[in-house]
Amino acid sequence: MKKLALLILLISCTLLSFGQEETKEKKLATIPSVDIKALDGQSFNTINIDNDGKPIIISLWATWCKPCIAELLAIADVYDEWVEETGVKLYAISIDDVKTAARVEPFVNGKNWEYEVLLDINSDFKRAMNVVDVPFLCILNGNREIVWKHTSYAPGSEEEVYEIVKGLVNQK
Repeated sequence: MKKLALLILLISCTLLSFGQEETKEKKLATIPSVDIKALDGQSFNTINIDNDGKPIIISLWATWCKPCIAELLAIADVYDEWVEETGVKLYAISIDDVKTAARVEPFVNGKNWEYEVLLDINSDFKRAMNVVDVPFLCILNGNREIVWKHTSYAPGSEEEVYEIVKGLVNQK
């Protein structure tokens, strides 16, 4: 009887150990495939968010969100340098609804943002990403896997974003 109990314990420990190994090798999440719009009104599927194996930043924002604008303005000040050094590409996806979506293109043009700007008018992408509040920012590695994300903005937090992007480039 003791030998049977010992055998069961040994098998249980082996199975638990195997389960932990699988957890360590768990694949990172990728962005979902959702149809949204480009500024010209054309359909754009988020599966097409790509940067030829280089890091990607996705920012969910709105024209009425002051912290969102502050974050994107702070990044705009250094974006050219980031692109030159790391090749990063930023997709700014507005969650403005039908009532305010017409403001997005003139707003972006007035700020001279060089980001790829898209519209998530029905918040389908926002929901698929399980985002509750904006600003929301996530960083994808060259395999389009989400490696970092955060909600909210405080002045200076763009430096943390840049350090993560540089780290991804240096991993290659």
